[in-house]
Amino acid sequence: MTKHVPVLLNAVMGALGNISGARVVDATFGAGGYSRAFLQAGANVIAFDRDPHVVSDAKALQAEFSDRFEFMPRPFSHLSDLTDTFDAIVFDLGISSMQIDDAGRGFSFRGDGPLDMRMSSTGASAADLIAKSSVDELAQILRDYGDVKRAGAMARMIKNAAPKTTFELRDLIRNPHDMAPIFQALRIAVNDEMGELTRALNAVPGLLKSGGKCICVTFHSIEDRIVKNTFRNWTTVPGDPRMPVTANAPFVGIKPQTPTIDEIERNPRARSAHMRGVIKI
Repeated sequence: MTKHVPVLLNAVMGALGNISGARVVDATFGAGGYSRAFLQAGANVIAFDRDPHVVSDAKALQAEFSDRFEFMPRPFSHLSDLTDTFDAIVFDLGISSMQIDDAGRGFSFRGDGPLDMRMSSTGASAADLIAKSSVDELAQILRDYGDVKRAGAMARMIKNAAPKTTFELRDLIRNPHDMAPIFQALRIAVNDEMGELTRALNAVPGLLKSGGKCICVTFHSIEDRIVKNTFRNWTTVPGDPRMPVTANAPFVGIKPQTPTIDEIERNPRARSAHMRGVIKI
C-alpha cells in the first residue's frame, strides 16, 4: 500500500514561517506527514482525524514527541470543541493515498472491494446511500459533487442495479470519463465532506491568535471554491466584498501556490492541489 506523501509541504512550511514553540492544529492528520514536519520544526501540535486506521501512526508520533503532540480521534468539524487559541490551523483536504489504495475500503474503482467509502468506518456506506436515496437525490449528488453529465440517467441506472462492490459499480458505469467523478461524488456525500469543511472553517476565526494563520491545501474545485470564497469573505470589508482589503478586514491573504513541476513528477496526485492561506490581523 502506498504511504501518503504530504502535498505542498514545503509551500505550507514556508507560509507558516518560524513555528518553533508555536501551537499548531493539524486538522487532517492522515499518515502524520504534516504533523511530523511541524513537530520537527519545534511546534506543539494537536491533530484531528476521524479515520480509525491512522490511530497507530498517531500513537507512534505521540511516543516520539511526548507531550508536544496530542491526537483527537474525531472529524475536523469538531475544531469547535477546542477552547484555546492557536498560532496556526492547517488543512490538507481530500482523500489520502492509503485510503485510495486499500481496496477493502471501497474508495477506488481500481481494486475490488465493498462499496464502502466511509472515512470514519461508521454510519452509512456508499451502498447504503444508493439504497436509501431516491433517483432524484442520487442525481443531485452526482451533479453537485461530480459534475456528472447525464446525471439523471446515471442515477437511475445505479439505483436500479444497486451495486454492492466497487467493481460492480465500475462495470455498470463503463465510460472511463464518468468513473472518477461518480466515485468522487459518492465519497463526498457519504462523508459529508463539504458540510464538514464549512463547519470547520466557521470555527477557525475564533481559534486563531492575532497573527495566527489558516492554511488549506485543496484537491478539487468544490472544496477549493469553499475555501477561496470563505477566505475572500474574511479578507474584505463586511458588507461590501468589492472593496479592497483594508485595516478593517479581520484577515489578510497569503499568496496562493500550486505544486512545482518537480513535485508533480515525484507525486502525480499533487497535480490538482492548491494552497491558500490567511493571516488574522
